[in-house]
Amino acid sequence: MESELKDLNSKQLKSTASSDDGGSAKDDRPLLKPDAADNIQELEKKFAPYVRNDVYGTMGRGELPLAEKFLIGIAMVTLLPIRVVLAMTVLVIYYLICRVCTLFSAPNRGEDEQEDYAHMGGWRRSVVVVTGRFLSRVMLFVLGFYWITETFRILDVQEKSENEAKNQSKDEDEAKDQDEESGRPGAIISNHVSYLDILYHMSSSFPSFVAKRSVAKLPLVGLISKCLGCVYVQRESKSSDFKGVSGVVTERVREAHRDKSAPMMMLFPEGTTTNGDYLLPFKTGAFLARAPVLPVILRYPYQRFSPAWDSISGQEKDDPKLYAENVRRLMASERNLILSDIGLAEKRIYHAALNGNNSLPSVLHQKDD
Repeated sequence: MESELKDLNSKQLKSTASSDDGGSAKDDRPLLKPDAADNIQELEKKFAPYVRNDVYGTMGRGELPLAEKFLIGIAMVTLLPIRVVLAMTVLVIYYLICRVCTLFSAPNRGEDEQEDYAHMGGWRRSVVVVTGRFLSRVMLFVLGFYWITETFRILDVQEKSENEAKNQSKDEDEAKDQDEESGRPGAIISNHVSYLDILYHMSSSFPSFVAKRSVAKLPLVGLISKCLGCVYVQRESKSSDFKGVSGVVTERVREAHRDKSAPMMMLFPEGTTTNGDYLLPFKTGAFLARAPVLPVILRYPYQRFSPAWDSISGQEKDDPKLYAENVRRLMASERNLILSDIGLAEKRIYHAALNGNNSLPSVLHQKDD
């Protein structure tokens, strides 16, 4: 992959150099012309996890048939305004609920400007969680997700512990300790396809997320994110701030594993979104706590429009990289997902090429946090 990127970069540099030698203006033409089907196909093979496969084509810019354009036009003046109004209504209602429940309640403040209301107790927390899950499902319904099918594969930890106790002649106290050790997951691990993933997980388990620090200041959404107990991070930062956030996440995962009243952390270890058919390499941050995790796989069956934006125990917990890779392979095998070895850096290169970005050298040096 590295050599291919260098070749792509060197070709572009030669083209720019020849243009400068001829004394002409800078060549601002896109890297891919609309008729360059061979180049697009080559890119799609290299960056398959990020390719859109719906009727709208690459980057949503494909040539649409007349019938599809007609349907979009009708939806723009009928269905879209209705859904926008209903979605905003649901958002405002939940914001008001969160505002009432947090009145006269001080937020939990931590280091690095972390602030949340996820540790509220009593009726306030119950109202925030119950209404949050319900209204998140209502929001999905408004957006067109009328039916959501869920399948479960749950390992009966208690039965497993009892069998091990019999086979290895363990006493009852030791078996009980093992059951508690591998009981409640500290984090939910999910593949990442779309912003809609967040709504589903809110409706399913109402966990805490890792979000950009700017989210906390957004109207309406800011307070809701604090009620979720989001951990805020400055994603563009290259300083030690990120290490501090990693420590906060690890502690929150451990807390959720120990305390049933604490919200579980929802983490997307791929670090970016895919088209839903692939699993990228996992980052190890979610596995540093050495706590059990709950893998969740999201699939979005579609016919025309893809919404893609562009409990485990054992010694593996002592090695976060091994733990992350084993969870990744388990998730891939459960839903026949394809394991991919590329990451966010390659996604940026793919998007830059499709967008006609002539500054690939700067894109190549951008590193994923």
